[in-house]
Amino acid sequence: MTSAFIGNNVTCFALLSLTQNPKEQKVLFIMFLLFYILTVLGNLLIIVTITFSKTLNSPMFFFLACLSFMDVTYSYCITPRLISNLFFAENIISFDYCMIQLFIQHIFDGSEVFLLLAMAYECYVAICKPLHYLVIMRQRVCVILLVLSCTVGFVHSVIQLSTIYRLPFCGPNVIEHFMCDMYPLLKLVCTDPYIIGILVVANGGLICSIVFLLLLVSYGVILSLKSHGSEGRHKALSTCGAHFTVVVLYFVPCIFSYTRPVTTYSADKLVTVFFAILTPMLNPIIYTVRNIEVKNAMSSLFKRNVM
Repeated sequence: MTSAFIGNNVTCFALLSLTQNPKEQKVLFIMFLLFYILTVLGNLLIIVTITFSKTLNSPMFFFLACLSFMDVTYSYCITPRLISNLFFAENIISFDYCMIQLFIQHIFDGSEVFLLLAMAYECYVAICKPLHYLVIMRQRVCVILLVLSCTVGFVHSVIQLSTIYRLPFCGPNVIEHFMCDMYPLLKLVCTDPYIIGILVVANGGLICSIVFLLLLVSYGVILSLKSHGSEGRHKALSTCGAHFTVVVLYFVPCIFSYTRPVTTYSADKLVTVFFAILTPMLNPIIYTVRNIEVKNAMSSLFKRNVM
């Protein structure tokens, strides 16, 4: 692709689709289009329900609305481009658009990591310190935790982008992925990516691993407190079950993707589909199914505006 280069600099990349079979591409187009519609509708429904419901005003639902906003925005950054590529078989992406996709993706990746940590802290306070809950988790504290999460996500994304933006891309311009991400891009640089790969692991995989361990410890502390008794432990399981499910669905693929040397595997695309496309769709379902308050609020909101 001679038009993809100006001197030694790549001006565009070619993304590899999930399959090169035209019939399979049409099937995947319909499937991912359905996933994206469910993701947008599910997360927007949670945001609207929490915003307009008079009963869902606790910090837990504030964080849940923020999580839904991050999920729908993150999905918008990834899925429409994949859907378009599958339908039109157009896999060329400009260098600038690739960097924008990478930047937005890592902003919401990093923000969501620490938002889930904030949600785990809220869960701990609700179960282990119920008498002090309203004092500890007051509105100002929740806003500060959200701002800190977004700030960390922004700094993380700036580091990722600055790491790769000025690297020389003078070889092949075919990305072995359906989206722009760090490791597939590092495979195309002209320099040895070993040191840069260590920085990426430290800024991505290591953070994911540490936060995941902290979350596991926090859930272990919540469930192991003897003062709960059998009834209290059952309540704790019910309250934290949705949080824990979302955490596992998000962090396990994230750790697999970023805690390793600079290399790509055949399973990378499927792992990315799971945490970038399926997880944002499943999150609202998990929280809605396991939370009676959310279901009741949705029902009340529906009756109030339709009937």
